[in-house]
Amino acid sequence: MLDGAKLKAFVDQSWGDSIVPALVDYIKIPNKSPAFDPDWAAHGYMDDAVALFEAWARRCLAGLPGATLDIVRLPGRTPLMFFEVPATGKAADTVLLYGHLDKQPEMVGWADGYGPWLPRLEGDKLYGRGGADDGYAMFGALTALAALRAQQVPHARCVIVIEACEESGSADLPFYIDHLGDRIGRPSLVVCLDSGCGNYDQLWMTTSLRGVAPGTLTVEVLREGVHSGDASGVVPSSFRIFRQLLSRLEDEATGAIRPAALYAQVPAERVEQAKRAAAALGDTLYTKFPLVDGTRPMDEDPTELVLNRTWRPQLALTGFDGAPTPRDAGNVLLPYTTGKLSLRLPPTLDAKTVGAILKQLLEADPPYGAKVTYTPQTASAGWNAPALAPWLEAALARASAAAFGAPPAYMGEGGSIPFMAMLGAKFPAAQFVVTGVLGPQSNAHGPNEFLHLPTGRRLTQVIAQVLADHDARAVP
Repeated sequence: MLDGAKLKAFVDQSWGDSIVPALVDYIKIPNKSPAFDPDWAAHGYMDDAVALFEAWARRCLAGLPGATLDIVRLPGRTPLMFFEVPATGKAADTVLLYGHLDKQPEMVGWADGYGPWLPRLEGDKLYGRGGADDGYAMFGALTALAALRAQQVPHARCVIVIEACEESGSADLPFYIDHLGDRIGRPSLVVCLDSGCGNYDQLWMTTSLRGVAPGTLTVEVLREGVHSGDASGVVPSSFRIFRQLLSRLEDEATGAIRPAALYAQVPAERVEQAKRAAAALGDTLYTKFPLVDGTRPMDEDPTELVLNRTWRPQLALTGFDGAPTPRDAGNVLLPYTTGKLSLRLPPTLDAKTVGAILKQLLEADPPYGAKVTYTPQTASAGWNAPALAPWLEAALARASAAAFGAPPAYMGEGGSIPFMAMLGAKFPAAQFVVTGVLGPQSNAHGPNEFLHLPTGRRLTQVIAQVLADHDARAVP
């Protein structure tokens, strides 16, 4: 049996003595994902992050006899860290644990004294890019295994995969999974430490992830800008045409996506889970965001907000080009307008079809005969978790009670983890534990990102308990 008090003491000491200092050093490294740093290999920051992780991991592996670590490098691809930890128990199968070490770009808007590459420890929070998304994952996974060994509690064979391309859509990961297929085997349990939590008071299990279909829409009306007093009323505004085209996709009054083909049926159990999550979270569903005074959420019903961000398609304009800043703007009718669109997709929607749907919708019959171009980027599929096995449901309840003093909660996440859809298809018989530390105000991808340290420690305890129960459920 796993002694909860000893587990907590082991985990707390590991986090305090070695994990937090390592994460402080990691935050200093600007190892942006390849989509944001095409010259990542030449810059060497990704190699610096891998070296830091490797040095810490090899010290930890000294207490895990028989464990191995390989830094795998396929030509032209980001590196991947691959761990094998042999079984110490009776379970004859494998557990796969996942995380990533690449980062999102800097983003503007950091508070004074804070910055993406400037670690700042403030109370229970460690500020800086990448600590919460997703630097802690490797440290948590290895510490959970080390905690089991310290108490001689058995576990199944474990493999840990830490990739360096997740923030770029995990483009390199399928090649590594195929390359390492024989060494990975067929896991009966997959643990992903790269998701969110509704609050910091209990374990939050991710039941689904939305897909995403990005693309760029450009409207061109002139070869060059012209005097607005001369041309307005004669030449149509590229921005006005851009607005018209977006209205084909989105109802500007409600935010609802118009094409029925971009929706999927919400399973009844997910609706019930959304109701329970909404009841637990209440108005924190929107008060956690830095809303400008007077701004209201898109719906008064918290259940509708949960379903909006987990199972319904939603559009965001994430980038804009074709216009000068207001201080530099003259009286000129602009020649073109370009916007980067990001369409979140229901978890079960076939993402491969969305680019063609959007291209047809936005380019057909352009107003005034303007030149309209929609360029879809690679879409990522969503994921819907399989039903929990009874042993896992009981294990999660026990682990949440022990680590958080509260029962677990279940809710979909609005973001995308491409790895999950791929693994779900590759290992359809596996059980999944998808969870994370990205809770209120932690602001992954944005300014002032932080890692909530108590949640990181508690999740480490949870993973240790789940691994112990996974082995215990095996037939003698």
